[in-house]
Amino acid sequence: MTNTAAANPDRSANADARGPASEILQDLLRDLPPDHFTLAWLSKYLHRGSFGVIVLILALIAMMPGISYVAGLLLLAPAIEMIAGRSAPTFPRRIADRPLPSHQLAAMVRRVLPSLTYVERVIRPRWQLPLGATKRLVGVAVLLLTALLLLTPLPLIQVVPGLVIVVLSVAYVEDDGLLLWFGLLATLILVGVSATALWGMISAVGALF
Repeated sequence: MTNTAAANPDRSANADARGPASEILQDLLRDLPPDHFTLAWLSKYLHRGSFGVIVLILALIAMMPGISYVAGLLLLAPAIEMIAGRSAPTFPRRIADRPLPSHQLAAMVRRVLPSLTYVERVIRPRWQLPLGATKRLVGVAVLLLTALLLLTPLPLIQVVPGLVIVVLSVAYVEDDGLLLWFGLLATLILVGVSATALWGMISAVGALF
């Protein structure tokens, strides 16, 4: 990915980070404050240059029991900013300074790291779209998946859109267009299944009355 960024400076902003996603998470795990962290700290830690990593970390938080709804709300901000074509994620001060539990994030990162490290053996920059188009596609997909996450009442089912958001964010960070299309296809399937289930419920309720 380094050679690609050097050859195309316009895509270096999409690197969003200081290496593969697994290395970024390992560094974060090492430097994470012991009790709580905030999005303000996280943005500063990542040098405000990473939509992909911010979305990745918020998706991991969204899969945690108990605070998934809060993380889902937080995901809306970077998703909308990506659609708008902003250069870096920003959060209102009230949201940016909200304390989040470090131990839960650390536990989720440790759980995800082995799988992510394994998958990164086959992840590489390929099938690249224009940077602006990639950012907006990911933003739209994250927005749809976040809506599903917020509207899904069952905690275990919330893991599914969270995992797809993780796939999309890793594809964005590592500039892998093939993985990106896989994530977008998974998004369409998940949204289609959810819409079909919702329509079935509405039809069933209508039939009762």
